Amino acid sequence: MTANEYQKLAMTTLNPALSPRDVLINGVMGLCGESGEVIDLVKKHLHQGHPLDREKLIKELGDVCWYIAEIATALDVPLENVLAQNIDKLRARYPEGFSAQRSQHREQE
Repeated sequence: MTANEYQKLAMTTLNPALSPRDVLINGVMGLCGESGEVIDLVKKHLHQGHPLDREKLIKELGDVCWYIAEIATALDVPLENVLAQNIDKLRARYPEGFSAQRSQHREQE
């Protein structure tokens, strides 16, 4: 499945009553909430002795993806464009792969 196929399929579950503005707001708020659920699972694993629940973590990552697709939809941009632009930014920042020195001395973007 491509990212654009995912976006199209995921958005079949988007609330059609939302205005374009509300789609953006819902996407950003949902992304924050789901990201919090991801970090909570990791926190419980690292600091509270819980086993890492990989299956739940994968499900929460899926929810994060859904909200990213919703935000891209609100911006009227294909998800693959978002991903490609991110790779272009990373390649420019780290042309030979990650470097701590480049990370510490790069100009703010």
